[in-house]
Amino acid sequence: MSTSTPASIFKLEASEDPLRVFRDEFVIPTNAQMKATAVAPELENEPCTYLCGNSLGVLPKRSKQLVEEELQVWATRGVEGHFDHPHGRDWMHIADFVHPLIAEIVGASESEVACMGTLTANLNLMMSTFYKPTKGRYKILCEARAFPSDQYAIASQVVSHGFDSSAVVEMSPRPDEYTLCTSDILDVIAREGASIALVLFSGVQYYTGQAFAMETITRAAKEQGCVCGWDLAHAVGNVPLSLHDWDVDFAVWCTYKYLNAGPGAIGGLYVHERWADEPIRAAGWWGHDPATRFDMPAVFARIGGAQGFQQSNPSVLATVSVLGSLEVFKRAGGMQPIRARSLRLTGYLEALLCASRFYVPVAQVNELEQAAGKTGVTIITPANPEERGAQLSLVFLPTGRGVMPRVLKELAERGVVGDSRKPDVIRLAPCPLYNTFEDVERSVHMLEQALESVEREGIRN
Repeated sequence: MSTSTPASIFKLEASEDPLRVFRDEFVIPTNAQMKATAVAPELENEPCTYLCGNSLGVLPKRSKQLVEEELQVWATRGVEGHFDHPHGRDWMHIADFVHPLIAEIVGASESEVACMGTLTANLNLMMSTFYKPTKGRYKILCEARAFPSDQYAIASQVVSHGFDSSAVVEMSPRPDEYTLCTSDILDVIAREGASIALVLFSGVQYYTGQAFAMETITRAAKEQGCVCGWDLAHAVGNVPLSLHDWDVDFAVWCTYKYLNAGPGAIGGLYVHERWADEPIRAAGWWGHDPATRFDMPAVFARIGGAQGFQQSNPSVLATVSVLGSLEVFKRAGGMQPIRARSLRLTGYLEALLCASRFYVPVAQVNELEQAAGKTGVTIITPANPEERGAQLSLVFLPTGRGVMPRVLKELAERGVVGDSRKPDVIRLAPCPLYNTFEDVERSVHMLEQALESVEREGIRN
C-alpha cells in the first residue's frame, strides 16, 4: 500500500458493516480488568482495545454457554453423558459436531479433518507419518524463523531417522528484508526438489505476519515429488483456505488464536483424502472404528481419513469451546465475508499508521537508526493485502534500545492490548468478528501518545 493511501477508503459506516453486530457475541475485557491505569475514570468499565487475537482470541459468549452446559451435564448425568445427553451432544461423538464446521473453515471434507490433540503433538504425529526419508530424498525445507516448536519438531524428526542438521534446509529473507520472497522458495524447490522429502512452512508467519502463497508453493512441491504440509496456527480463521483443492498433504493448527477457543484449547489436523488409508504409526483407541470401539477389540481398525489419527477421547469442555466459536463463524457467513472485513480493518490500521508523524518507511529505517534522539515505527508485514492476514508487525526504532517494551507498557496503561516479540516487535491484529474501526483509530492515537512519551524521556543507551 502507498503511504499516501487515504485511510477513509477503508472505513465502513455502520449501515455498510453487517458483521459489526458480531462484536456483541464476545466478552471483551474492560479497561479496569486489564489494569489500564491511564484511562479516564469514566472509561474504566468500557471494553479495552483488544488487538491480540493473533495470540489469544477473546471469549465467545456461545462458548461460555456450552461449557457451562457441559459442566451441568457432568454434574447431573455423570458417565451417562457419553451416550445419553440432554442437549443431544453425546460425548461419544462430541468431535463430530466440530468436524463439518472446521472443514468449511479450512476448505476440506469432513473426513479430511479431525478435532484432536494440540498443535505440536499433531505436528509430530503428522511428521512421523509423512516424513519418510530415503538415502537420496531426505531433506526438510522450512523457514529459518519458524515458530520454535516447529523447529524442535523438525530437528527431532531428522535425528530420529539418523540424519544431522544438514538435512534441514532453512530459508531466510534476503539481506535487509524481513519476509521471504515466494520466488526464492520456488527456486529452492526447483533446484533441490529431488532431495527434499518434505516442504513444511507456516501458513502465516507468526513474527512478521506474512501469509505464504500456499497454493503456489504446494503445487511446486508436489511437482518435484515432495510431501507438503503446513502449520496453520496463525492462518486458520484468519485467511481463506482451500486445503483439499490446493492438494495439500497435511496441515495442523491450534484453535485459541483467531478461532477463539480459549487458552491451550484443543487443536486440529487435516489429511488429504488420498491418504485416507495410510497406516497409523501411533494408533490410539479413538481412531478405531466407532462401531466396534466399545467392544474393545485387540486389533486396530482405523477410521478412514484424518479421524483415524485420533488417539484419545477429546476433552469435552475444550471441544465445545471451539464449537461455540465456530458456530459464530457459521452465522457470520464463513471466511469470505470475514476476510473482506479483515482486509478493511487491517488496511485502515496500516493507513493510519502510515499517516503518523512517527512512521518510517522500511527503506528509511537505516537513516533513522543513525539519527540521535529520534523514535519511530515501521511495518515489516507485507504491504500487499494478499500476503498478510489481520496482523501487522511493528518494529520500533531505534532498534535494540529498549523502545518497544516502553511503548508496550504505555499502550497497556492506555487500554490497548497487543503483544510483543523481542527485541523490537509489537504485533497488532484487528480481528474482524469483534474489533471495530474505532478500535483501530484509538490504537493508533494511543500509540502516538506512547511514542511521544518515549521521545520526551529520551532514548536509552
